[in-house]
Amino acid sequence: MAHYAIVMLLAGIGIPVLAALNAGLGSRIGSPAAAATVLFVVAFTVSLVVAMLVGRQGFAQIPAAPKHLLLAGFLVAFYILSITFIAPHFGVGNAVFFVLVGQLFSAAAIDHFGLFGAQVSPLGAARAGGIAVMCAGVWLTQQA
Repeated sequence: MAHYAIVMLLAGIGIPVLAALNAGLGSRIGSPAAAATVLFVVAFTVSLVVAMLVGRQGFAQIPAAPKHLLLAGFLVAFYILSITFIAPHFGVGNAVFFVLVGQLFSAAAIDHFGLFGAQVSPLGAARAGGIAVMCAGVWLTQQA
């Protein structure tokens, strides 16, 4: 389990770095949408190479997958476009602060109700308190 935690910690470290890099690219080239497009082309290329290395059998199953599961791509595009447009004006820290708070709330709801096939983990008082403390901690990091 520790290796899962390490990988997710690294992914979390990458989110504000991604935001700063892509916002910087968008500002430099004068088009946040073009910067997001470049990001998606690079991400697509990396994902395709990994998929080809670990096995292509998953591609054949895509037509049979429930169509609502494909909305994840829309959510990634929404995140990338919004962070690329907003971070230069709002600050990377402020933008990521609200992203983290949103993640805490949506993750709690997904786990509590077992949405999208997630393992059910009820939201009790201790867990809700922990989320509140995490939100407070994230908020404190943004205070001058």
